Amino acid sequence: MAEERILVVDDDALILESISELLRLEGYQVEAASVPEQALKLLEDGKYNLLLTDVNMPNVNGFELLKLVKRKHPETVVVLITGYGTIENAVEAIKMGAVHYVTKPIIDDEIKLIVARSLQQQKLVTENRSLREQLDMRFSFDNIIGQDYKMRKLFDLVKAISDTDTTILITGESGTGKTLLARAVHHNSSRRAGPFVEVNCGALPDTLLESELFGHVKGAFTGAIADKQGKFEAADGGTIFLDEISTASPALQVKLLRALQDATFEKVGGNKTQKVDIRFILATNKDLQKEVQAGTFREDLYYRVHVMPLHLAPLRERVGDIDLLAGHFLRVYSSRLGKNIPDFTEQAKITLRNYHWPGNVRELENTIERAVILAQGNLIDVEDFSKQVQGGAEGAGEATTHILPLKKALEEPERRIIERTLESCGWNRQSAASLLKINRTTLYMKMKKYGLEVPPEFQEAAEQE
Repeated sequence: MAEERILVVDDDALILESISELLRLEGYQVEAASVPEQALKLLEDGKYNLLLTDVNMPNVNGFELLKLVKRKHPETVVVLITGYGTIENAVEAIKMGAVHYVTKPIIDDEIKLIVARSLQQQKLVTENRSLREQLDMRFSFDNIIGQDYKMRKLFDLVKAISDTDTTILITGESGTGKTLLARAVHHNSSRRAGPFVEVNCGALPDTLLESELFGHVKGAFTGAIADKQGKFEAADGGTIFLDEISTASPALQVKLLRALQDATFEKVGGNKTQKVDIRFILATNKDLQKEVQAGTFREDLYYRVHVMPLHLAPLRERVGDIDLLAGHFLRVYSSRLGKNIPDFTEQAKITLRNYHWPGNVRELENTIERAVILAQGNLIDVEDFSKQVQGGAEGAGEATTHILPLKKALEEPERRIIERTLESCGWNRQSAASLLKINRTTLYMKMKKYGLEVPPEFQEAAEQE
């Protein structure tokens, strides 16, 4: 039995009954309404996949009903039926959002085919809406995890610039989340309905990269057997994300400079200038200013891309975010792998905080996925981590190479952990104490003991605690 619900509206009782019965025999759940007002009441009370309505009815005609349904119930697709069909009316119906326009007399096989196709279209519309909602949820700024002071300041800046066409340069080590941030900017901008096109400039040799970006014409080089659309053209109306921009050759940098300035380019082997409407986001894990000084990156291109720089701090400088991110990844992979693992042991949390994370958030995610797969107990424990993570965390606690009294040996790693936690909280001592699971008085005493003073730029906020 089909689960699709259909609402049929017609003021002719004979036609209303015959169409309704025909569709019931096809296995659909069908409701009938003799007037539009009754149909609107039924739509308010329940969800329908398809509305099949006559055009010529008293009080409210089919076009007016179509307009109301598209505004109040956009998930319902509409088919209009009329005994006085014209091409103009059919065009108008489609413009207003109807999926089909049927003229009387109604043929059974024809209406069955139209209903089946319309329901298939409704299913695609629903799936697309669901996918868009998932994207919205994934790339919402509220769902980008981070309570570190530097990250909160960064998110505030990103929110302010997302819905502009300002060129953005994202810097940060590999694995810090540059691609995620670029996608979040796109999905929170007015270009969200347009394409998001990602190009890893370091993944292709320079000769192929130019063709990949700008496209080529037939015969431009050996093997160019047909015209090819480039990524710039594919991103028209949306956003293009150029990752590892520092790897572009000097020759390609010249063409990129022009493309960024004028949003124009020519295909490889072609002489026709094309203009596109694109928002540019670029990323690199290199210090471009040093690359300019070394002569490997053009100074004029540097100033063109350095309009709005955003820096993603490495995870080792965001100790306060490690627990949050680890908990998030634990929930994700526990659900994905069908396991019920609610938390980490306390020693496992300490190990994660003490490890230096050279691979940043990406390495943390891979570590948690591996731990969930290997875990035998109800909690993730230290032995579920790789030897590298276990060993790296142990190494972080080795202040010297010779034996010291235990209390003395633990002072340096304790000082380092407290300092990193304070930095990650913007030197908010209440937040730091909460993360360290100690009271604020104890934190004050330890700060005094280790000579940790609040930097001048954070003094005012600290005094207001």
